[in-house]
Amino acid sequence: GHGITLHFQDKINAIENLGYTVQLDFDKGSTVSSDGREYELKQMHFHTPSEHLIDGMTFPMELHIVNQVPPLNESDTPHYLVIAALFKMGKENKFISEFLNKIPKQENTKAELQTGEVKLSDIFSDFLSTTPSFYHYRGSLTTKPYTESVSWFVLKRIIEASPEQIRTINKIEGDNARHIQNKGSM
Repeated sequence: GHGITLHFQDKINAIENLGYTVQLDFDKGSTVSSDGREYELKQMHFHTPSEHLIDGMTFPMELHIVNQVPPLNESDTPHYLVIAALFKMGKENKFISEFLNKIPKQENTKAELQTGEVKLSDIFSDFLSTTPSFYHYRGSLTTKPYTESVSWFVLKRIIEASPEQIRTINKIEGDNARHIQNKGSM
């Protein structure tokens, strides 16, 4: 089947308030490979509520880790791979608590982060040690530039975050989900 292998440095170097989403930027050096292609980890961002539905159910929040094959030249089609994780209300999430108070208040501004301040492994510790199961399909990006050539991996395990954490992110970005017309297999 379609698997993914993460080569992960866990270096997040900035957090941005883009108005429509909260985005964390990865330093160079982390990659993910799938089907013989190597993608660079670019950024991750949140959608409230979720864009994916599982068994017809929507979730209060969704995280997208956006990975891209570096284009060879201007006319090269960019290939993307997006890892999506869905959140349900539950206990406080350690990873989210590391960056919540660092999100810039002002829209379209960016705050630098020191390496190690915010660690993605705090959300995905078991993800990094076991082989996670995913729903996989091909689709398009749900944010600009809405590129078509995207390999989606949706984590089957639902992650918990506290209602306050989800509310805080939702307050910053508003309702920014574009519902994905789902394939019957999810």
